[in-house]
Order: sequence, then C-alpha cells, then structure tokens
Amino acid sequence: QVQLVESGGGLVQAGGSLRLSCAASGLTFSTVAMGWFRQAPGKEREFVASISRTGSNIDYSDFVKGRFTISRDNAKNTVYLQMNSLKPEDTAVYYCAGRPTLLGLTTYYKRNDYNYWGQGTQVTVSS
Repeated sequence: QVQLVESGGGLVQAGGSLRLSCAASGLTFSTVAMGWFRQAPGKEREFVASISRTGSNIDYSDFVKGRFTISRDNAKNTVYLQMNSLKPEDTAVYYCAGRPTLLGLTTYYKRNDYNYWGQGTQVTVSS
C-alpha cells in the first residue's frame, strides 16, 4: 500500500534551519504531485508548498516564500522541505501529501486535492 513517511522534524531556535524529508513507497513517485502542509495546535491544516510531478513547477504559501524550499528526487522517491530562518509561528506538525496526476506541470494547494498523507513530523521553534 501507499506510504508516505516524514522525517527531520525537531526542536530548533528561532533563526535556525531544518530539512524535512518525505519518503514514498507503494506508488510510482514520478507520477505524483507532492505537497507539504502544517497544522498548529487549535488551527486548521494549512498549505505550505507544492511541487509538480516533474519538479518544474513549485508553489509556496505567502508566509514561507523566501524562507522555505521544496524539492524532489524522483530517483529516491523523496520530497524535501528545506526550512530556513525559522520563526516560533512555524511551530506545527508538518505533513507531506501526494496526488497522482497525468498533469506534469500542475501543483495543488488544497487539502482535498491530495489522496495520500503521511503521519506528520513535529517542528518546534523556540524564541
């Protein structure tokens, strides 16, 4: 079955960096658009970044533009989220998500667009 497994979360001071990874199995990774979402306590799960199946198109939420970078390695079935200049308000559980698609250049930013989800990894940024 399809599995998405996130790793790389942890505790970091404000201004620091973390790199999240999401390893996929049970699917043809190169046919799946990928995304990162996050959910802080008491808040809705929100879009962070997405990348098309080919990696050629990328989209970010306004609050991470210039600080976070999404990338993928289709040979390793893995998507990454490099997070720099972290702020306390970035504290959340981060989830990766996947959506099989025939559209090579399309990115998706709605939760309901995605078919597969990981279990999440906690990111805590201290002030």
